Amino acid sequence: MMKLSVAIGDYDRNRPLIDGRARIDGVEPIIMTLTPEEMFFRAMRHEAFDICELSLSSHTLRTSRGDAPYIAIPAFVSRAFRHTGIIVRSDSGITEPAHLKGRRVGIPEWQLTANVWIRALLEDQYGVSPRDIEWVRGGLEEVGRVEKVKLDLPAGVKIEEIGPTDTLRDMLADGRIDAFVGPRAPTTFVPSNAGLRWLFADPTAEAIAYYEKTKIFPIMHVIGIRKALAEQHPWLPMAVYKAFVQSKAIAIEHLSETSATKITLPFVEEQLRRTISLMGSDFWPYGLGPNRHVLEYFTAAHYRQGLSQRKVEVEELFHPSTLENYVI
Repeated sequence: MMKLSVAIGDYDRNRPLIDGRARIDGVEPIIMTLTPEEMFFRAMRHEAFDICELSLSSHTLRTSRGDAPYIAIPAFVSRAFRHTGIIVRSDSGITEPAHLKGRRVGIPEWQLTANVWIRALLEDQYGVSPRDIEWVRGGLEEVGRVEKVKLDLPAGVKIEEIGPTDTLRDMLADGRIDAFVGPRAPTTFVPSNAGLRWLFADPTAEAIAYYEKTKIFPIMHVIGIRKALAEQHPWLPMAVYKAFVQSKAIAIEHLSETSATKITLPFVEEQLRRTISLMGSDFWPYGLGPNRHVLEYFTAAHYRQGLSQRKVEVEELFHPSTLENYVI
């Protein structure tokens, strides 16, 4: 058995791998459950893990440059409709996407996958170009956050760096920025704070309409394997992919058992039936086939937004052995 470090998020679809109910053939994993920020920083800066969750944006960018330290498998452990990722001041007068034009909008990093998706959403669905917004970049809750990668911004896009003692949370609170875009809401965004609200009054309805129109369920993270390791052990990528597929299957089976719900949230059964009605029984698909259109859209947007040096072909992101599977 090979002993390998595995850094992943503590999600229900990963938990069978974490607790050992799903296994990677031939591997004794050293599991670390970490936040996305820590995983991505350590993976991109130091190649700190053998197997780990990766930002789809960072992986696409590094692939376009030809220096990606990891090769991915098409296990999409993090996905989200990012209509909830746009938060505005209640007194800003911003009640629809068009009102973001000319406004100061905070972002933790330009290259975050969630922000790529949100900018594409604003541009393609609502006619708001990245050039229309005054972007303000810095740490959300703590000072000193930097971009993990060097940027080559499109013509007309400008980003202002915040002061060394400022945070976007505080700037949003005191009105120095009008809105915030990102995957993680500020800690001040709570129901009791009437000063902040989502841009969309009903983000779920907006997301459903978006899915019905595009059939896109946005992908945030992939699973990466250190390239040198995959080259040395060509059986490993498919073994890892198989384990993540099994882990997700166990999680979905538990979610579907509603005699005693497995998550601490009301209306689970209703939401599950509604989701299956909208998206089908495999509503969180792994594998390239059912996700090709999502990835093609993302890589095109990534290039258009000045992140990729070239348009990346989706097959380049993944180990070849995981792009097809056997049948019985």
